[in-house]
Amino acid sequence: MDAIDVALVQIENKTLSLVEYEQFPINADLHKNVRQLSITSNIEEITRLDNILGHLFADSVLKLLKKANLTPQDITAIGSHGQTVLHLPDADPPRSLQIGDANIIAFETGITTIADFRRMDIAAGGQGAPLAPAFHAYQFRSANSNRIILNLGGMANITILPKGSSNRVTGFDTGPGNALLDDWVQRHLGLPYDKHGVWAESGKVNEVLLKAMLEDPYFQISPPKSTGRDYFNLEWLNNILSRLQTEISPAVVQATLLELTVITISDAIKNYAEKTDEILVCGGGVHNPVLIKSLADKLPGIEINSTGKYGLDPDCIEAVAFAWLAKCRLDEIPANLSSVTGAASPQLLGAIYSTGN
Repeated sequence: MDAIDVALVQIENKTLSLVEYEQFPINADLHKNVRQLSITSNIEEITRLDNILGHLFADSVLKLLKKANLTPQDITAIGSHGQTVLHLPDADPPRSLQIGDANIIAFETGITTIADFRRMDIAAGGQGAPLAPAFHAYQFRSANSNRIILNLGGMANITILPKGSSNRVTGFDTGPGNALLDDWVQRHLGLPYDKHGVWAESGKVNEVLLKAMLEDPYFQISPPKSTGRDYFNLEWLNNILSRLQTEISPAVVQATLLELTVITISDAIKNYAEKTDEILVCGGGVHNPVLIKSLADKLPGIEINSTGKYGLDPDCIEAVAFAWLAKCRLDEIPANLSSVTGAASPQLLGAIYSTGN
């Protein structure tokens, strides 16, 4: 929810290139309204925001095309991830919901739009997430180096890319990435995020709080697994703080939340990818030097770079991934990895919306 990421991608002869990229801000009121959606929200509010975001996504596409001096006729398709407002793959029944009406995007732009990428994987018994690992393997797999792609978004997830092509690709959500850090700084300082990790660095890790958070069952579950803000949110944090019955300063909590992100990522890598040579970081957390340094300290001997080292801006990876997934859908290529999501079989991901123009 920090911005709408729009990437213009050309894929030709199995080579992907980024033509244009832009982040379009979301106004504060809309940001607040969408962030407040939960499992108890009423259908009127969900559908209202579904419509508003559809128009906003379409407008962002048209603005990027204008910047690139292109027309909708130059574009094959749009891949729209949508805004996740619920992700409960382990509930009964399992479900996930992304809003931003694709009918509106297709109509307003005149461009075929592919959306709703997650639910077919869930229908096949999978987690519906993470979906980017298939793209990570396409774009970043090496014949000579064991790599991990670390996406530091609201949640943190890793894609494990063993060198060569014979070993299977795996990946999962390790736990919170920036979500709790952002929500906590927003509550106490009124800022959208802790820029460069300065506030977290001003505090000292509270070991009692850290231990209590690490005892959460999610961190003990073996992959495949995925999670989201439905689980890791301020209510989750406040429940733990209230159980401790001790006063902890907000800056100390922020420092401890950063440590939680770092430890759960580093433990996941040590437990499931101990032979890693290199980590390529993408997502908003790549701009938090305190987090990146702390991660490097816990993983000595592993080289850590951003995906920019191999030609793709770390901020654009998710948007580029869903452009690639859209092309897979049009080409009728299954794009879920059962080794990542736990689905029973490979599936075509995404529904196609076309105006017939």
